[in-house]
Amino acid sequence: MLIGEVARRSGVSARMLRHYESLGLVRPTGRNDVGYREYSGEDVRRIFHIESLRSLGLSLREVGRALDDPGFSPAGLVDDLVRRTRERIASETELLTRLSRIGAAGPEDWEGVLRTVALLQDLGSSSPGTRQRAALSSGGEAPVEALVEAVLSERDPSVAGALRWALARAGGGLDLLAEGLDSPVAAVRARAVRAVAGIPGEAASALLRDALGHPDVAVRRYAAPALGARGVAEAVPTLIGMVAEAVRDVDAADALGALAADPETAERIASALVGRLADPALDAPARRRLTQALADILGPTATRALGELAEDGDRGVAVTAVYLLGLREG
Repeated sequence: MLIGEVARRSGVSARMLRHYESLGLVRPTGRNDVGYREYSGEDVRRIFHIESLRSLGLSLREVGRALDDPGFSPAGLVDDLVRRTRERIASETELLTRLSRIGAAGPEDWEGVLRTVALLQDLGSSSPGTRQRAALSSGGEAPVEALVEAVLSERDPSVAGALRWALARAGGGLDLLAEGLDSPVAAVRARAVRAVAGIPGEAASALLRDALGHPDVAVRRYAAPALGARGVAEAVPTLIGMVAEAVRDVDAADALGALAADPETAERIASALVGRLADPALDAPARRRLTQALADILGPTATRALGELAEDGDRGVAVTAVYLLGLREG
């Protein structure tokens, strides 16, 4: 069969058939005497197979794998389709919830309502760029509840940052973020604590203090640097643990340095670092990171510790300590 007849029988346009051929999804068995594509019955069956797989929501790349990759798992494919479908349903449900909130408010200014509706639709867009632009242009028009929901569900890092910025500008939403901290989903808890960290004020600080005792270590490790930047010394043990375990250790060391602006706290931090350095279970890289963390900790305890570490048996630790002492003496 020539391409025109295949297009009529299959319902797939000739242009799309050529696109399938360019991607290697289906190739005509041959060509006739004048060079026109000729499709065999097997070629047509493959086209119908492609269309069936596409109807399930697969991308053309996934279709190609399903047809030609012997290691492709049908069970894994179905699981992935189920997941994506649930995500789409959840997204539509979230949008319905937001629109219901607007309707329940009894709006009077329809122009404002339409702007808000458009903003909410953009926040729920499948395009990360659209969601990011919506967050950056929200200008306080998006309901705080909608911003919180978007923050807790957003997976794209750039969009998430824009949403946290918009939420911090809008203010409020801490009660909903507190609920997010108790979510059974670890990713939602992490998004919630990062959003709280971006909100100024004592109420947010209080919630971050509570997060220091959270059973999820990831939540504690997001709360600690934010609290350190706010001058809350309760974060010191968690921050030192982050340095030792190389978990966002640069952020943790910066927070320790900020806290060390207070001389009394600087002595507490230095003592805690020295105590951790004495742990015989520490490996060499951890000891070097803890030594480096003494860089911004002034005071006699830190200076004395660096003097002792300059004689350490680990050359990396010793060199780091000598360098830091030289900076202090200079």
